[in-house]
Amino acid sequence: MEVRALSRNVRISPEKARHVSRLIQGKSAVEALAIVDLSPRKAAVLIGDTLRSAVANAENNNDVNRKALTVKAALVSPGPIIRRFRARARGSAGRIRKRTSHIEVILTDMN
Repeated sequence: MEVRALSRNVRISPEKARHVSRLIQGKSAVEALAIVDLSPRKAAVLIGDTLRSAVANAENNNDVNRKALTVKAALVSPGPIIRRFRARARGSAGRIRKRTSHIEVILTDMN
């Protein structure tokens, strides 16, 4: 059985968030929660929130113990890009792209 949680339009670059998502793939849910709690990155906090939501979905909706759960996949895909500009020399403008991400965590039980 698979349980998933999805966070959409999170204000972090997908490239930065993928560093943390690679750390927790294939780990048990308890170990993955420990990894994101001890990691000093902003992405760890955001992925940790999604991971906690997936664990809560499994416990409340499917009556699965959190010790039996494994992180099958932690996916970070690009979301919409917020475009801004910064004034540059001689009346020109420089483009600033504020990137967002969609974070998805898929948990499975070991059966």
